[in-house]
Amino acid sequence: MKKFLVISIIVLGIFILISPFILIKIGQHYLNDDEVPLKSELLPESPQQRIMVFFPHPDDEITVAGTLLDLKEKGHEIFLVMLTKGDAGSSPENYPLDELAKVRTEEIKTSAKLLGLDSLILLDYKDGEMQALGLDSIERIANYWIEELSPDILLSYDSKVGLYGHEDHRLTGLALENVFRRNSDSMGFTPKHLYQVTLSNKQIDMAMKLSEGFRKNYPKDKENGLPDASFAVYIQPYFETKLKVMKAHHSQRHVLKDLMPYHDLVPLPIYSRIFDREYYHKVQK
Repeated sequence: MKKFLVISIIVLGIFILISPFILIKIGQHYLNDDEVPLKSELLPESPQQRIMVFFPHPDDEITVAGTLLDLKEKGHEIFLVMLTKGDAGSSPENYPLDELAKVRTEEIKTSAKLLGLDSLILLDYKDGEMQALGLDSIERIANYWIEELSPDILLSYDSKVGLYGHEDHRLTGLALENVFRRNSDSMGFTPKHLYQVTLSNKQIDMAMKLSEGFRKNYPKDKENGLPDASFAVYIQPYFETKLKVMKAHHSQRHVLKDLMPYHDLVPLPIYSRIFDREYYHKVQK
């Protein structure tokens, strides 16, 4: 009986030790596409580069937060151009629109500090009205800031879906892509690469099951879906700070819950190893 008890304790101890690794492997299997090349960083062994991140709303930077933290640690310069103050959003506190803009302005400033950005350029175009603003106008805005900042690398949303079917996202990504394709061979045009946020096929499948908003807005025809991932960037060492960046946008906690589902239920050392990469599509010239 004593021998059986000792063996049972040993088996239980081994199970407790290996169970986190089993959970990590299962989670990675359901979220990550192993055929997509995994990079340790966006710009391996590159001399100092200037990166311009171009998004419509405060909180969009969460999608690339791990990558930005790594870039900053490697000594690159990062400039975040945000088109709106997010005043058309909603919040559990039901702020009036003008008050929500002030709240979200403070949130994005907190996020910028956490990310160590060299500059936050917060513009005041109307949230939710990118279509009314017009693609030509967004292209002019993108081109203006490229001329002002002289970036080497551009980061934004994709031009097909806007990550999950958000029209502001899609138009912002499309405008930057148009500017890049039109000018990439022009004298004086500094950006060498444009990378767009995307998801792995497994992440898309999972989002369709877990997120009502994603399921409602994402194209039913896969041909119209997100562009294929060219590569992924490993961000596990920065995941805890990425989570802080997300939590900085407290007014949007009700809509951000789908971005990192169950993060408050799974221990961070496990969760960060499951959601350990950010996927990108490289736009060809």
